[in-house]
Amino acid sequence: MNRLLKMLTVAGILFLAVFLISLRFHPAATKTKQQNLNQVSVSNLPKEKKSSSKSKAKKKAARPAYMRAVNWKKSSETKAYPDLKKYSDVWIKVSIAKQRVYIFNNKTRLYTMYASTGSKSSPTPTGTYHIQAERGTFFYNAQSKEGAKYYVSWKDHGVYLFHSVPTNEQGQFLVKEAEKLGKEANSHGCIRLAVPDAKWLYTNIQEGTKVVIH
Repeated sequence: MNRLLKMLTVAGILFLAVFLISLRFHPAATKTKQQNLNQVSVSNLPKEKKSSSKSKAKKKAARPAYMRAVNWKKSSETKAYPDLKKYSDVWIKVSIAKQRVYIFNNKTRLYTMYASTGSKSSPTPTGTYHIQAERGTFFYNAQSKEGAKYYVSWKDHGVYLFHSVPTNEQGQFLVKEAEKLGKEANSHGCIRLAVPDAKWLYTNIQEGTKVVIH
C-alpha cells in the first residue's frame, strides 16, 4: 500500500512538472515574448534626420530693386540716369568679377550698369586709366568682324573702349553676343554696355574722367 502511494505521488509530481514545462513553451507565450522584444527593438532605433531641401538649395543673390533684369535694349537701372553736372568728383569703377560698371561721385554710387568685359584669351586690362578724346557713334573692326555704337576710349586712344553690345558691318546688333551682357566676359578687351547705357556714357562722360578697373 505504501509502495502504491509512493508511485502515485511520483507520477503526480512528474505530471505537474510536464504541465509547467508545456506552459513555458506554449506558442501564445512565445509570440507575446517576441512581440515585446520587437517593440523594444523598434523603440530603441535612432530617429532618422529629415533632410532640409532649403539647406541644400543654393542661395541666389537677389537682384537689387533698382536694377532691371538684364536687357541689352534697356537701361540697367529703373531710375533715371544721374545729371553729372551736379557732381564734382565723378569717376568710373569697372568690376570684372561682377561684370558691372559703376558711376561714382567720390564714394557715392550714382548708377550701376551691366557689362561684358574681355574674354580669357583677350582680357580687359586692369588698373587706373582716364577717358580719352576718341569717341563716336559707330565703328567697325574688319579684323574681329565686329563693330559697336556709342564708343568712348579709355586706353591707347581708340584701342580699348566703352561701347554698346556688338554689331555687324551694317550696324545690326549681334543678338547672341548681346545676350551675354552682365553674365559672361566675352569681348576682345573693350567693355560692352547696354545700348542706352553706352549712349548715355558717350553723351555725358567727360574727357579726363578716372576709370578704375579691377
